[in-house]
Amino acid sequence: MSEIIVADHMVESSQAGLSVFVRNKRLADRHDFGPSETVLCIHGATYPSTVTFDYQLEGGSWMDILARAGFDVWCVDLLGYGASDRPAEMSVPAEDNPPIVDTDDAVADVTKVIDFILEQRNLPRLALIGYSWGTLIGGTYAGQQPDKVERLVLYGAAWMGAGGAISTGVMPGAYRMVDAEAVITRWCRELDDEQIASLGEPGHMAAWADVAVASDPEAARHDPPRARAPAGVVKDVQERLQSNVAPYDPSAIRAPTMIVVGEWDRETRPEQGRAVFELLSDDIVRRYVMIGGATHSMLIESQRGELHRTVDGFLKEGWN
Repeated sequence: MSEIIVADHMVESSQAGLSVFVRNKRLADRHDFGPSETVLCIHGATYPSTVTFDYQLEGGSWMDILARAGFDVWCVDLLGYGASDRPAEMSVPAEDNPPIVDTDDAVADVTKVIDFILEQRNLPRLALIGYSWGTLIGGTYAGQQPDKVERLVLYGAAWMGAGGAISTGVMPGAYRMVDAEAVITRWCRELDDEQIASLGEPGHMAAWADVAVASDPEAARHDPPRARAPAGVVKDVQERLQSNVAPYDPSAIRAPTMIVVGEWDRETRPEQGRAVFELLSDDIVRRYVMIGGATHSMLIESQRGELHRTVDGFLKEGWN
């Protein structure tokens, strides 16, 4: 099989003087891709795309698997995450400023990234995979720019209702701090020992948590290492989701849409995804899929193959 080509880019943010990191993977012998073959992945509230969609596991990262399946796959680290620039507010104590990089900011930057990709590939539209907070970003964009979205996957769809592990009930400062222990505690929320053991090989959680925390270049300045994550999404959870204010209008989405949830998801619970599904227009192709034995982090768990096959089949439906 042809090798995978990797190309990294910095794309100008909607915030002056800052840029977001964008990665592209495709097979070396593929050059022409249509809208349904071109996919942008958007990460969640705490960890960047480069350690979720592009985290290396046995068989490769999800981006590698998509590339080998014939996709021109892209991911973005939003402002303040991963390899992207950090706003100045992240270099001073969090309490000195209000929450930064909220959903509206993220949508503005995703808009710039999509325009960059479409220009690079000379395409009118592409497909989107949003994960967790990325479902709010992708859902908002798909409703605002329906002509630029070929197909939409909302994995771990956030909505009004129960859940919200990222919200403490207290309005945070500019950013949050997360260490590896907190990462694992959040991952195992409400699971018993047998369920936890089924998610991956021993040590898997600790290994990933260390990589996730290290995605912040300043994490090692703390003991234990801690990563900063912009808190704008926490503000949105409190002011919108927990206050029963719809974050976007699912009925405005015109692209075929699939919602994928994990049976054991305790952050964006399955009923939240179902609520989004019920609000999608009857005029579009819409699917709701629950994957058993999987949590909010199924893209890096034992059941990730089910997620890959489910999403791959939906995106490829109708290919010649």
